[in-house]
Amino acid sequence: MKVELNRMNDAVHFEAVGTGNIKVQIDGSPEIGGLGLGVRPMEMILMALASCSSLDLVSILKKQRQVIEKFSVAVDGKRREQIPTIFTHIHLLFKLTGTLDAPKVAKAAELAVKKYCSVHDMLVAGGVNITYSIEINGNVI
Repeated sequence: MKVELNRMNDAVHFEAVGTGNIKVQIDGSPEIGGLGLGVRPMEMILMALASCSSLDLVSILKKQRQVIEKFSVAVDGKRREQIPTIFTHIHLLFKLTGTLDAPKVAKAAELAVKKYCSVHDMLVAGGVNITYSIEINGNVI
């Protein structure tokens, strides 16, 4: 797997290009010259965790013939004050709407997050505490 990162201006705006020539805009905080032209790197970590676990969760639920009408994930990351300001805790809230069996969703989420998501394993190996909760049709299970 390879990506390429190119600087787009004389500040800290970059463009990353991955497989299939898909482009992602990345920018730093205003404190270091960012202009709000892209996602910040640490936000990308949260996005990677959410998407990695969600790909598997949705796949598992589809195989179980669960009907997902809406799906989203809210991710909250806490960082330490000391530099580097790495994540110490990340919480994912999976929000699903549809015709869903709660025990199946719970088991699928456990597998998706803790067994199949390589981003999860890399972060946990680095000392990050990762938790998650599930909301089905507006009810937390």
